[in-house]
Amino acid sequence: MEELVIRDADVVDGSGAPSYRADVVVDGGRIVSIVQEAAAAGCQRPEARRELDAEGLVLSPGFIDMHAHSDLALLRDPDHSAKAAQGVTLEVLGQDGLSYAPVDDRTLAEVRRAITGWNGYGDDLDFDWRSVGEYLARLDGGIAVNAAYLIPQGTVRALAVGWEDREATPQELDRMRQLVAEGMEQGAVGMSSGLTYTPGMYAKDAELTELCRVVASYGGYYCPHHRSYGAGALEAYEEMVALSREAGCSLHLAHATMNFGVNKGRAPQLLSLLDDALTAGADISLDTYPYTPGSTTLAALLPSWASEGGPEEILKRLTEPETAERIRHHLEVVGADGCHGVPVEWDTIEISGVTDPGLTDHVGRTVQESADLRGEAPWTTAHRLLVEDRLGSTILQHVGHEENVRAIMRHPVHTGGSDGILQGAKPHPRAYGTFPQYLGRYVRELGVLSLESCVAHLTSRPAARLRLPDRGLVREGYKADLVLFDPATVAAGSTFEQPRVLPTGIPYVLIDGRFVMEDGRRTDVLAGRAVRRTA
Repeated sequence: MEELVIRDADVVDGSGAPSYRADVVVDGGRIVSIVQEAAAAGCQRPEARRELDAEGLVLSPGFIDMHAHSDLALLRDPDHSAKAAQGVTLEVLGQDGLSYAPVDDRTLAEVRRAITGWNGYGDDLDFDWRSVGEYLARLDGGIAVNAAYLIPQGTVRALAVGWEDREATPQELDRMRQLVAEGMEQGAVGMSSGLTYTPGMYAKDAELTELCRVVASYGGYYCPHHRSYGAGALEAYEEMVALSREAGCSLHLAHATMNFGVNKGRAPQLLSLLDDALTAGADISLDTYPYTPGSTTLAALLPSWASEGGPEEILKRLTEPETAERIRHHLEVVGADGCHGVPVEWDTIEISGVTDPGLTDHVGRTVQESADLRGEAPWTTAHRLLVEDRLGSTILQHVGHEENVRAIMRHPVHTGGSDGILQGAKPHPRAYGTFPQYLGRYVRELGVLSLESCVAHLTSRPAARLRLPDRGLVREGYKADLVLFDPATVAAGSTFEQPRVLPTGIPYVLIDGRFVMEDGRRTDVLAGRAVRRTA
């Protein structure tokens, strides 16, 4: 007898097709049968050792977070309710060009410092891997949700070239090609870039194209955080589309937003660009989160020349008065490339987390508010945070536009990605709320998407981008990575004031046919594993 039958569920199968009522039978980690309208037709109903009454609940495939920053959180926190409670059954790691494999000892130490604000420093972890394959094997030891990995181009460049702003030599480019090929062979699904973050931003298009050719040869995709989301946003999108076409590589645009005042109402221009490329035969997808503010580190706003050489060089420049004044001028007057070419508006920059406990009184305030309380200039406050917190402070950037968010999420190649940073006392609520926010606010309350369409955006579309042949749909033979939610009550509990509150209306989540959420509570099951690229 099979393990589980989910009885009388309203199945939204991930294809975008209308829902239907069915009994769904799970055994051996897979969906073994789907019996539609069994009770109404008077059919013999399937039986199993356990029966779950799903009356009033929607059964869908598990949600796929196409942009996650859980690279260390999955190892550090077995519970990981931030994602499991949302119905996320697979996260894509290695984002924005910086992560922890492939590395050597020197590069690992540098990367840990550079992205402390994203993931913490990891003092409580044993970094016993160096290659992509070794990192994935570590995930195979048992994690809360499944995880796929993108080779981080910035880390590859740090390993082969360093943190300097210069072109790679032919030998260094060959080394980078080799590292990308090895990572793909070991199971990565593609490559990411962070082209407003050092050292990845120092790569010219010709270098990126060569690495993308390697990714394409393995059937992977390129996921760039491109060179501007502000003053040069459309040009940056055009650059990535052209680059991927030149390389023959599939393209997935990371957190594809149109932010800052210069881009208010300009989402249709981005979508027109994408439509033209798709019509011409390009293979493009994108992800977004359903909120207007962004989130990154305070140090990420700095101009690229100030970030050359890595974290220690940044701190050294900040302690040199003339250089620090030059940095301020670029931030406040010129518009630093780290701030997307837009002069910084300190009243839009909210401190969301610090690593030094002595600086916690800044958390929850904008830089402008903290400065006003101290009777000083905003740059003085920002400079103090950068130096005293040793570049570890995280921020929310209140620079988005609701009309752009809604327009982009309607697009046929859109997928969901939280871009969730789990660090800090007051992280962005998207880390805990992205997927119920889509279902509750943008489906039920606003009607921006139909339920069936939204589920497809969160399940089958990302599974297709990842080329996963047995995930993303409720189908016989597919993996039993499933979510049961109440469409009338599902909602994000997290807010900007209380960002770590779990969602409501998602009582059951299964991974590999095992309950990781049951009756709205996290179980002790660690059913997640590394999901590797398939040939």
